[in-house]
Amino acid sequence: MKRLLSSVTDGKGFDILLVSLPLLFLLAFSGLPLLYNVLMSFQEVDIFSLGRLIRPFIGLDNYRELFAAPEFWPIMWNTMLFVVCSIAGQFTLGLALALFFDTGFRGSSFLRGLFLVSWVMPGLVVGAIWNWILSGDFGVLNYLLTSSGLISENIFWRSDVDYSLWAVVLANIWLGTSFNMILLSVGLAGIPKDLYEASELDGANILQRFSTITLPMMRSTIGAVISLGLIFTLQQFDLFAAITSGGPANSSNVAQYWAWELSFRQYDFAKGATVSTLMIITVMIAAVLYVRSTRHEVRI
Repeated sequence: MKRLLSSVTDGKGFDILLVSLPLLFLLAFSGLPLLYNVLMSFQEVDIFSLGRLIRPFIGLDNYRELFAAPEFWPIMWNTMLFVVCSIAGQFTLGLALALFFDTGFRGSSFLRGLFLVSWVMPGLVVGAIWNWILSGDFGVLNYLLTSSGLISENIFWRSDVDYSLWAVVLANIWLGTSFNMILLSVGLAGIPKDLYEASELDGANILQRFSTITLPMMRSTIGAVISLGLIFTLQQFDLFAAITSGGPANSSNVAQYWAWELSFRQYDFAKGATVSTLMIITVMIAAVLYVRSTRHEVRI
């Protein structure tokens, strides 16, 4: 112990101190709550025993009851739709914007910075904005659709079981597109321009250059963007709380919002912890994929 303290004080072990302090912070504020949540998923927990660590151990009963719940599979389907459609929309629009700004026209850097405004805004603020946009009576989206003749009457996006989930998907795509654009712009900037010039001299058109140069050279960046998008989308809670509250009739309910409802509305803390544990496993898989993609990028 004295040797460790002396190495820190004389500067030789300062790197150990820099690493150990963040690790202790993560252990105290992330690791312990995570372990506590996982432990709750294997216990019988009520509002009276919530503050105790020693509670009846019931094994996998919480998981069995959760899988047997009638709303489990519809909510899991909603979660999958929300994640897949959000990531696909964010990535497609982000890549299109990244390619557009990569042309380097005058003012492109300023406009690219403006797109980041949506990313830095709190989710509840974004949800409030989209509440106005998606309003069934005086929303901007209904006005644009009816003015263009695409719909004949207003759609109540937030309260219609057929559209409520897609309302949150639209808001989440708008929220995450700029982040995808910035990451993909960094990947585009790392591609040597002489490759495009050589392929253009060989007679390759824009689609051929995109498929043979852009996509292969950005494979690791694309993997990182999709992995991060999966992590952020599975953590999205604010938009559901602000726009639909999981309704109507669970039509827009997803796993992350359902976990909150089970714990803080129904006071079924064990089931809420069980849903959260399943999400933790999914996020950890996405994190592993992200680390693998970035490691591949470093090797290149």
